[in-house]
Amino acid sequence: MTNRLYYTDPYLRSFDATIRALNRDRRDGRLVVILDRTAFYPASGGQPFDVGILGGHRVVEVVDEEDEAADEAGGGTVAHVIEAGDPGEPSPPSGRAGDAGDRQALNVGEVVHGEIDWDRRFDHMQQHTGQHVLSAAFDRLFGVRTISFHLGADASTVDLAREMTVAEIVAAEEAANRVVWEDRAVSIRFVTADEAGRLPLRREPAREGTLRLVDIDGWDLSACGGTHVTRSGSIGAIAVVAWERFKGGQRVEFLCGGRALRRFRSMRDSLGASVRLLSVVPQELPAAIERLQTDAREQKRGLLALQGELARCRAVELVATARPISTGRLVLRAVDANANGLKALAGAVTREPGLIVVLVSTSTPALVVVARSSDQSASSQQLVASLMARFGGRGGGTAELAQAGGLGGAPEEILEAADRMLT
Repeated sequence: MTNRLYYTDPYLRSFDATIRALNRDRRDGRLVVILDRTAFYPASGGQPFDVGILGGHRVVEVVDEEDEAADEAGGGTVAHVIEAGDPGEPSPPSGRAGDAGDRQALNVGEVVHGEIDWDRRFDHMQQHTGQHVLSAAFDRLFGVRTISFHLGADASTVDLAREMTVAEIVAAEEAANRVVWEDRAVSIRFVTADEAGRLPLRREPAREGTLRLVDIDGWDLSACGGTHVTRSGSIGAIAVVAWERFKGGQRVEFLCGGRALRRFRSMRDSLGASVRLLSVVPQELPAAIERLQTDAREQKRGLLALQGELARCRAVELVATARPISTGRLVLRAVDANANGLKALAGAVTREPGLIVVLVSTSTPALVVVARSSDQSASSQQLVASLMARFGGRGGGTAELAQAGGLGGAPEEILEAADRMLT
């Protein structure tokens, strides 16, 4: 069993410990270090593991081996996974304390110095303690239990037993932040299972034996093995940023402390740039966006009408260039247009009877559109398939109209090939 120093001192940033065992990870061969004690938190209970430095080597993963003796208070063995490389030989000193380049050889029985990544640890402490406060708010105000919790790299979530209204979410958020601003004490204590049974725990503990309780003064009491701040004020703030239906209940996404500040800065910068571009005050931004969307829809309708009119005018020109073939008349032309423009033009041409039209874009790789009038029997789809067999690309369609993109030939080559296939 590893003595978990973070259980009683989550603010401990560095420590010395004795190496009890060295193993190799069966998945990738990385070295796994077992210590007699550690300040590194292993992934557990929705909270990610700590990273940092151990004897100059980078700790990239910390795993709870979950021994039979593991419980909320003591836990089992903690395994520290070292970054890939050969840790057997020391490296020359770099002159910087704690640098991963100052590696010492790791041997069983020797004392090694560990340092956790404090910024990551404190962020996790803010998020995890904030989750306790927010979950207790949903429970106290509306009797809604938290089913699960996940602390992600950018945001955290709680899954609630039922769907909440917007007003309920806002009320819980406000109540949670009042607890933060009151700067209540957050303490740790250990109790037996019998003692825990007589206490008003917010949720039933998942384990038996000695339990580690996190007590937010007058607000929440829960069995938890995670790392937490010692005063609720250190959470900084709790901001609910999104919610959605999830498995019959609701998933609520939230940010605490530094994460909430960073998200505010990002939103502030985006909002500032938007109001400058639109020359409005922030409160007018939704209405301004709605006006832009309305204008864009009207312009799109107008553009489509103009494109249709242009296609009809150009179709007259193309029909005039059609040459006779055994089954009717054939139009071959390279056109500076995208796929939609080519299809619109081909459709306008084939409104006239007796026509087969092959249009190729002037851009490369080429686009091709083949269409036929309703009185023609040639298959547009088969012609496109034949062109793709020779020039590559992908496409499809029907006997009346087919298209393909990504053809590797020049427009003239593609048109010449189509001409031979049709005549």
